[in-house]
Amino acid sequence: MRCSEIVKLIEKTYPPAYACSWDNSGLQAGRLEKEVTRIYVALDVTKEVIHEAIQKDADMIITHHPMLFKPLSRVTNEDFTGTCVVSLLQHDICCYAMHTNYDVLGMADLAADLIGLNDRKVLDPADTGSIPEAMRISDKAEGIGRIGLLSVPLSLESCCALVKEKFGLEHVTFFGDPEKSVKTAAICPGSGRSEIMNAAAGGADVLITGDIGHHEGLDALANGLAVIDAGHYGLEHIFVKNIMQYFTENIAETVVFGEEVHFPSAIV
Repeated sequence: MRCSEIVKLIEKTYPPAYACSWDNSGLQAGRLEKEVTRIYVALDVTKEVIHEAIQKDADMIITHHPMLFKPLSRVTNEDFTGTCVVSLLQHDICCYAMHTNYDVLGMADLAADLIGLNDRKVLDPADTGSIPEAMRISDKAEGIGRIGLLSVPLSLESCCALVKEKFGLEHVTFFGDPEKSVKTAAICPGSGRSEIMNAAAGGADVLITGDIGHHEGLDALANGLAVIDAGHYGLEHIFVKNIMQYFTENIAETVVFGEEVHFPSAIV
């Protein structure tokens, strides 16, 4: 199957029109006519990911986070991004990123499913009015994150344990009284500091997300909202397994393999 056909398959399920305006989802490098028989799935483009993809004779790398966000003024091996682009082109490996379009159409419900959110709704609705009818997945509201009801009320401490169990984490950090009862939860994989006010306004008892700093945590508490910070990678690593399954189910003739889960930091 050609790279162009794989791109078409991805964009049928996860149209780029659903991505945030600041995002750069899509084909990052490579030839559209490239024949692809081996796909490597990872969360980020790193030197290690590219090296492993080369070792496994991958024709295409699919990541969540884009390798390219800003325009490049030059492509050389003098900086990290340039080195990645040079390596990919040297080895004729295509690279495609499915970022906030996947967050909206895949990651949000996948994460909500893991913690068992019921009666859920979108945490931060996207403006889908400008999306052409042919690119719309459905008429229902879509957007970043989800907010809903846990199966049973939990203490904040027990909710931390639930998140650790469901996402395979050794630790999380939290802001709030560990004995506080939480029933309505908001979840936003990745960096969710900008969703604090949406979660509070939606009546959430707790926001489960990543990249929460000291001051954001205090702001949340001032608005009656507890926060569980499970890390950016801690919540988003579910992308790899989910997209591996997606390709396995939709492209029978292609070998799909992925990056092993490895957390970038740990408390020792």
